[in-house]
Amino acid sequence: MGFVSSERVFKLKRALSTYKNLALLGLVSALIGTITGGLDAIFQKGLIFATSVRESYAYVFIPLLPLAGILILYLYQKFAKESMKGAKLIFQAPEEEKAIPKRTIPFAIFSTWLTHLCGGSAGREGIAVLIGASVGDNFAKRICRPNSQALLTAGIAAGFSGLFHTPVAAVFFAIEIFSHGAISKASLFCSIISSFFAYGASSFLGVKEFMPAVIVPVSINTGLILKIIVLGVIFGITGGFFAYLLHFSKTHLKDRIKNPVVRVFSLGVVLSALVLFIHNGRYAGSGANLINSAFYSGKIHPYDWLLKLILTILTASCGFQGGEVVPLFSIGASLGDVLSPVFGVPSNFLAALGFVSVFGSATNTLITPIFIGCEIFGYEYFPYFFFICAVSYVANGGFSIYHEHNNKDLNISSLKFAK
Repeated sequence: MGFVSSERVFKLKRALSTYKNLALLGLVSALIGTITGGLDAIFQKGLIFATSVRESYAYVFIPLLPLAGILILYLYQKFAKESMKGAKLIFQAPEEEKAIPKRTIPFAIFSTWLTHLCGGSAGREGIAVLIGASVGDNFAKRICRPNSQALLTAGIAAGFSGLFHTPVAAVFFAIEIFSHGAISKASLFCSIISSFFAYGASSFLGVKEFMPAVIVPVSINTGLILKIIVLGVIFGITGGFFAYLLHFSKTHLKDRIKNPVVRVFSLGVVLSALVLFIHNGRYAGSGANLINSAFYSGKIHPYDWLLKLILTILTASCGFQGGEVVPLFSIGASLGDVLSPVFGVPSNFLAALGFVSVFGSATNTLITPIFIGCEIFGYEYFPYFFFICAVSYVANGGFSIYHEHNNKDLNISSLKFAK
């Protein structure tokens, strides 16, 4: 009896120790989320200001893009050379002894502001995620190293959530991209807490919902499902093509123009000329203007999605800062709007399907885009987002804008049927 009693006491102590550790992890995760949400708010407000200035004085600031590129390159090489790795820092963080440098945050924020001010076709999620990862990794490496992976994932989720206000999708984004789909209890627990605290902190500081759009309801039927399958293939190929071309362009241009100063200046001249003279800066910045046009009956040209795709890839290949997610949203939404009359589907409904599925195919994710669609447009559209994202996920060729997340396991040509 004494043995049984001592065994029960041991189990009870172990359970209490587990709950104590969870409580501490929860507090740290809440702190990571609050700090990251606050930094996201500062970052977002600066982007809004930079965008408004550029739109008011396009012919003043867009020609300065090549010089902005040189300044960004100089600042990184002089003061934060390690931070030039960008997203690679996040993937390498679990194996590194040192945390992601804290100086990464101000340099990444300033570089993205400058990119948007001078008309680069770039997003913002890359920097928001890097901010969260830096905060989470520094907490982990300094006070909670055994749970470093969980807190790094929590920081990534917080960065995405604080910027886009999609806290559930942010949790799955961190898990699908940076945890390679492996859902540990600690990572899930920490990410949920940090994501919602980041959402709350950025909301409190005045960051508005990403895009509160209302889409036309449609009734599901066999014909619509068949259309969604075809559209899923189109959106999947588009996203996969974007991811493939992005990596090809970065590698090819780096090989062809080895001097980074010459590369960023020469390509910056070409990019600024294209951005300025094609519809007077229509494709500068993140592409939020195209998203608004697609959902609110604005003018969408048949080639908007393609030009945005090309200019975003060129911007990233030059070495400018930001990200690709919002441009991907705009590419998908504008392509959906263009395809609407072809498939006989309401334009803003198809824009919503393109919005989520091109993002999902370009990032090689499945669950994240489904919940992005649900959190932005409404959970009543879950079946549509599920079908379109599932098809586009299969059709994307296994490519991802996050090169470390490329999926090489879909090799159809290797399948052999039994005789």
